[in-house]
Amino acid sequence: MPAVVVNTHAGHELDAISDAVDEVNALKVQNQIWDSQSEFDSTKDKTTFRQYETACDRVKNFYKEQHEKQTVAFNIKARTEFKSRKRARMGIWQAMEMLNTLVDDSDPDTELSQIEHLLQTAEAIRHDGKPEWMQVTGLIHDLGKLLYLFGSEGQWDVVGDTFVVGCAFSDKNIYPGTFAGNPDFHDAVYSTKYGIYEPNCGLDNVMVSWGHDEYLYNVVKDQSSLPAEGLAMIRYHSFYPWHREGAYTHLMNEKDHAALEAARAFNPYDLYSKCDEPCDIEKLRPYYQDLIAKFFPSEIDW
Repeated sequence: MPAVVVNTHAGHELDAISDAVDEVNALKVQNQIWDSQSEFDSTKDKTTFRQYETACDRVKNFYKEQHEKQTVAFNIKARTEFKSRKRARMGIWQAMEMLNTLVDDSDPDTELSQIEHLLQTAEAIRHDGKPEWMQVTGLIHDLGKLLYLFGSEGQWDVVGDTFVVGCAFSDKNIYPGTFAGNPDFHDAVYSTKYGIYEPNCGLDNVMVSWGHDEYLYNVVKDQSSLPAEGLAMIRYHSFYPWHREGAYTHLMNEKDHAALEAARAFNPYDLYSKCDEPCDIEKLRPYYQDLIAKFFPSEIDW
């Protein structure tokens, strides 16, 4: 009987091809599940969240100030200043610890520190089996609030629901009557449906009110390996009149539909993960530091 010759080279090639196929299939699974319906919040009473009509005076006064001061002129100035200087250089976890002293004046749902909200969001995403890039997006999504510690004019240009400036303020915004104190509300151009924009020009060509969303998006878009969906989650997670109420759709282009899907997929984890039970920060820290390292260098510019 002739000897059987085993082609080990061919075997290695087959193994390599098999491994590559497995990697592709794993990526396909990840891409399929990121936008599946969230499960962790299925027992949540969602009527208890975002109760702005019964919110405390701190929240109501915040939004009155924000709505009066977020003008076209301010937004142009803020974007110019962002490009003009570097505020810090540090890693993601260090940034989380730096932010931990801030309590968001715009949030009626929690008074926990920011690092605990970040971990609650990331843990909810993790427990629903979402991909790692979405977990780390949840972990960092509010780090733009560092603006408050970097010399913002107040909390009004850092936190709170965002909205489009440069055209008519939508009545889908919370406390819409408070926009009457904004100079742009009375401007002949800014007060019209399209204002300074063209129909379906795309949100990349629109100024959504400056704050932690837009700031962090600009910080991480070129300093991380997050996918487009993760960047959209960061950039638009506070844009509630758009992703929750259906406002400003007349400004959207085809690209924005994918961003809208991402923002809507992320929102339950941001909103409904809030609770008054603190996370065990030190227990979770090793897992998330390893996760951060997969998508970010050890330090980034802020």
